Amino acid sequence: MSASTPRPGSGRSSGKPKSRRASGPKKQLTPRERIRKALKYTLIAGLVGALVLVAMFYIAYRATDIPSENAAFQAQTTKVYYAGGKGEIGQFATQNRESIPLADVPKVMQDAVVAAEDRTFWTNKGIDPKGIIRAAFSNAKGGATQGASTITQQYVKILYLSQERTFKRKIKEAFLSLKIQQKKSKSEILEGYLNTIYFGRGAYGIQAAANAYFGIPAKKLDASQSAMLAAVLNSPNYLSPDRSDTAREALLRRYDYVVSGMASMGAIPQSQAAEIAGKLPEIKKQVADNSYGGQRGFMLDMVKKELEHLGFDEAQIEAGGLRVTTTLTKKAMDAAEAGVTEQKPEGLPQLHASAATVDVKTGALLGFYAGQDFLKSQLNWAAIGDAPGSSFKPFALATGLEAGFSLKDTFQGSSPYRFPDGSTVKNEGQGDGHSYGAKIDLVKATQESVNTAYVDLTQSIPDGPDKIKDTAIKMGIPADTKGLDANARIALGSATVSPINMANAYATIANAGVHHNWFIVSKVTQASTGKVLYSAPLKTDRAIPEDIAADTSYALQQVVKGGTGVGAQGLGRPAAGKTGTATKTGGQVITSWFVGYTPQVATAVMYVRGDGQKTLEGYLNPFYGATYPTRTWTAIMKRDMDGVPVEEFPPPANVDGEAPDSGHAPYTPPPPKPSKTKTTIIPPATSQAPQEPVLNGVCDPAYGFPTDPDCPNPNPPTQSPTDTPTCGGILNPCTTPPGNGGGGGGGPGGGRIAYDGSYARQE
Repeated sequence: MSASTPRPGSGRSSGKPKSRRASGPKKQLTPRERIRKALKYTLIAGLVGALVLVAMFYIAYRATDIPSENAAFQAQTTKVYYAGGKGEIGQFATQNRESIPLADVPKVMQDAVVAAEDRTFWTNKGIDPKGIIRAAFSNAKGGATQGASTITQQYVKILYLSQERTFKRKIKEAFLSLKIQQKKSKSEILEGYLNTIYFGRGAYGIQAAANAYFGIPAKKLDASQSAMLAAVLNSPNYLSPDRSDTAREALLRRYDYVVSGMASMGAIPQSQAAEIAGKLPEIKKQVADNSYGGQRGFMLDMVKKELEHLGFDEAQIEAGGLRVTTTLTKKAMDAAEAGVTEQKPEGLPQLHASAATVDVKTGALLGFYAGQDFLKSQLNWAAIGDAPGSSFKPFALATGLEAGFSLKDTFQGSSPYRFPDGSTVKNEGQGDGHSYGAKIDLVKATQESVNTAYVDLTQSIPDGPDKIKDTAIKMGIPADTKGLDANARIALGSATVSPINMANAYATIANAGVHHNWFIVSKVTQASTGKVLYSAPLKTDRAIPEDIAADTSYALQQVVKGGTGVGAQGLGRPAAGKTGTATKTGGQVITSWFVGYTPQVATAVMYVRGDGQKTLEGYLNPFYGATYPTRTWTAIMKRDMDGVPVEEFPPPANVDGEAPDSGHAPYTPPPPKPSKTKTTIIPPATSQAPQEPVLNGVCDPAYGFPTDPDCPNPNPPTQSPTDTPTCGGILNPCTTPPGNGGGGGGGPGGGRIAYDGSYARQE
């Protein structure tokens, strides 16, 4: 058999035999070949991805319908409500609008807007790709979408879309912009934009804006006026000429940017640009809307500022169709105004009495009174504040207790207190001030607001000034508070603190040492969709230990029971608080306070005059915190607490740690010497002449204090036994004659301090 002949059953076919590849390792690609291969697949993937994106874009574009602009735009008004949505407070925008044809808008005004907002307006396709990409990156990082939208995009956003700041809305805005670009000419888009955009002062559209700022129709606007209106568009609130010098400076910078752009575009000659640059045109004084009268304007202003702080922009706030639910209750707002009106003396037009009430359990601002009608002045004294004087002392007390002292430990009550550098602090009173002795405990020092004792306490705490400052901040005083300096006199209250922040800080004491940031906006929803855009979180943090809060609160209760705040007993339920009076350099009293609380709410009351630097002495009589501020506080709180169950404060914890310094042990009086003569006890007479009520040497028939021999009594008042404090109160007739209280105590005579040399006298 031939070798080439297949063997039967061998399975091999006749013909040329198949070749076989030699076995061995696969051929390795060179680096260049690997790069080529990667590029090949990358290009294929990129092409497929691009085709997919184009297809998606086309589908989305085709699916995007232009909504009805009228229905959408009318839903843009933002409204603000009381707590729980029970009653409308007001709205930010009054929709002051009058549409006019583009022919009635001067060319220079059109050019100014283009120079300010979109210098490629006449040539672009209606969208800003860079802005969309920037928005995507911002969204990916968890931030909000950013600006730099074209005029077309801005127009679309205002007229058709909600103001929510999401990437999804940005994409929809882009699609609508492209569609609008196809349906309308550039002139039609610019006309629509100029008739809908918000310019501030409640003015929507160029016609309303020209009248609001200059008192003229739009067709009479000149280059300078046009540039200013175009500049305002960037941020009508921040760049408002009505806000402050800082805002006007920012507006001027933006104005110069617009003028420069107009010149570079050839809209105005360089010579004219040089002539109008650097100075804003004359603007007419803003006329307040009557709907902002009373406290309503202040409420809306505070809500607006908090919305800005939360990240809502001007367009959203003014015309974003928001529904804002606040923490304010009509009951608390009415209580604050009625309490002030009832107690504030008439015939003193420069006198401002402000108040603020905070919920102890949440930090919600329930009510406030700004000091006057919004239409008369936009200064909100409840939010501005001034030096609180001795009502700042509880922060030092809490710090001292946490440092190891107890309420029974004693401090220097003699006046004056002399520092190593020779400067002094004294208690209220003639000459060197009233002295309470070398050993006065913290309860009495708080009751009678003894400056020297609190300065001694501050000095006795290791790093006392810094620790008191830290405690105040933890309890609710903002860290950036003007004048909140860590010095030996910090407890005497020279920092500028608002009644809102003082009420909130005292609420921390009432809340067993747990602090809440105060807030005024509880919820924000979108009117058109009902979507909740913001809901206030309940944030808590422990500022001071519970036992420290209990003892601090106990001392403040004694202020009401028998100290400078005894007038607050009129509330008729457990209360705690502290008076305060502050003075400026030269010793003139500028503020008078009472800050107090029940277990449910905390309220602060402050009286100031004029701009806050004019003296109350000789104008408000009496000016002490124990008088008008305490009476006002009581009048407000009676209304706030009406119908609210009575709650008791927790008992004192009587903390007693290891004191950081010696010489402050509780005072133990020596035993009385045995009498060598027979003592005859004379029973009291069955009837006595009524005693003249006196507060630290000041005759005041509104309070039932014991007699002062220096006070005449032509018309002796009838006195209830409950009106007279027991022995050991602010004025203890059983042991000492009426004296002067400590730093900033605020009772009549109760506690201004005096600094010698270059130091100011503060209470």
